[in-house]
Amino acid sequence: MARVCQVTGKKPIVGNSVSHSNIKTKRRFLPNLQKKRFFFAEEDRWVTMKVSTDALRTINKNGLAVVIKGMRAEGVKI
Repeated sequence: MARVCQVTGKKPIVGNSVSHSNIKTKRRFLPNLQKKRFFFAEEDRWVTMKVSTDALRTINKNGLAVVIKGMRAEGVKI
C-alpha cells in the first residue's frame, strides 16, 4: 500500500535538502501516517485504516461515521 492517507489523501511531496554551503539535493517529505483500528459501531465491526495524524483529529472532531460516509460518497471502499 502506498504512503497515502485514506481520509485526507495526503501523500509524499518533493523538495530540496539544503546544506550549509547551499547545495540542493532532492528529498521526499513523507506524511505522518499511522495504522489505526477504529470500532465502527453502526456496522458493529473493526475498521483498520492508514491515516495521517491530521485525519485522526478530523475523526475525533466529526466522528467516524461522518468521515466514513464522506469517504464512501467519494467511492472509497471501506
